[in-house]
Order: sequence, then C-alpha cells, then structure tokens
Amino acid sequence: MKQLSRTRGFTLLETVVWVGMFTMVMVAIVTTLIFFYRTSNYTIQEASAVASAQHGMDLMVRTMREAAYSSSGAYPIVSIAPDDIVFYADVDSDSAIERVHYYLSGTNVFQGILDPSGDPPVYTGSETASAISDYVRNTSQGTVTFLYYDSGGALISDYSKIGSVRFITVNVGVDVDTNRSPTPIYLRSSAALRNIVGN
Repeated sequence: MKQLSRTRGFTLLETVVWVGMFTMVMVAIVTTLIFFYRTSNYTIQEASAVASAQHGMDLMVRTMREAAYSSSGAYPIVSIAPDDIVFYADVDSDSAIERVHYYLSGTNVFQGILDPSGDPPVYTGSETASAISDYVRNTSQGTVTFLYYDSGGALISDYSKIGSVRFITVNVGVDVDTNRSPTPIYLRSSAALRNIVGN
C-alpha cells in the first residue's frame, strides 16, 4: 500500500521567526542606505554641480568658436564684459545666425538666444534664456567669468575694443555650499574665434 506524502506547513513559531529575520535584514539595509545618503549627499551634490558647470562651459566654448557675422552682416561680437558676452553664431544648424548671450546672474550662468526675423533680417524682441550652470560662485570669490585676448595674446581690459578680440577664456568656480569644505572647484576652458581669427 502506498504511503501518502503530506506537505508540512509553517508553524506559527517558524512564521514569527522568519518575519522577524526578514524585518531585521530590511531595517539593516534601509539604515545603511540612509547613512550613505546622509554622509555622501554633499559629495553627490558637488559632483552634480561640477558636471553641470562642465556641460555649460563646453556649450559656451563650442558656440564661441563658431562666432560669425550675423544674418544682417553685423560684426560677430556685439559686446563684452567680465561676466557677460553677446555675439552671433549658428547654434541650431539652420540657415540663420542667432544672437547668443552668455551671462552670470546670481549663482547661475545663463544662455540667451535671439533668432533673426524679417527680410532683411533684424534682431528684435526678447531672447529665450535658460540656465546652463548653477552654483557658480564667481561673484563671491572675485573671479571674472570671461577674459578676452587680442591676436598678440595681450589681455583686453578696454571692453569697447570688441574688434580686437580673438581669444576668450571662460572661468567658472563651483561650490554647492560655501560654508563647507572644500573650497570652490574652478573650471577653465578657452576658445579661439575661428571665423575672425585671421582678420
């Protein structure tokens, strides 16, 4: 005669022990994650801010290198200042040349874009602005964002001499919390104005 196999279920004591062990493991994992987040939060924020600033700087430098005469024939550079530059460049690979404006406002670097309109083309209206870098501490650290050089490599301090600009350096100091160490992380890059470098 065949014996029938019987399946044995968990007893109440085994269930309580299993639930208790599972709860302890989950509490340990959650506690570890919370501890990691609290101790690493500043580092994560700082790394994110540096990555944002690097992306913004790459965008600025790449666009500056493509500075060109406007769709109306105006000179490539409109104005320069320590924390502000306006010039013309094709930022979206269409047939028109846009007016580009990079500027520091508070702790953000902004990009403003103005498309030409009409025939002949004119640059009127409000530019579309967007923040491309945050936690920028140039103002509080006394650092200028843009430095301009002529064809001989001399620093331009007279910002009315836009026709002399051939080379631009971009400096950005990034710090999420100025009350904590380390000090701001400085990023620097440069752009030669390809379309007017020989002029």
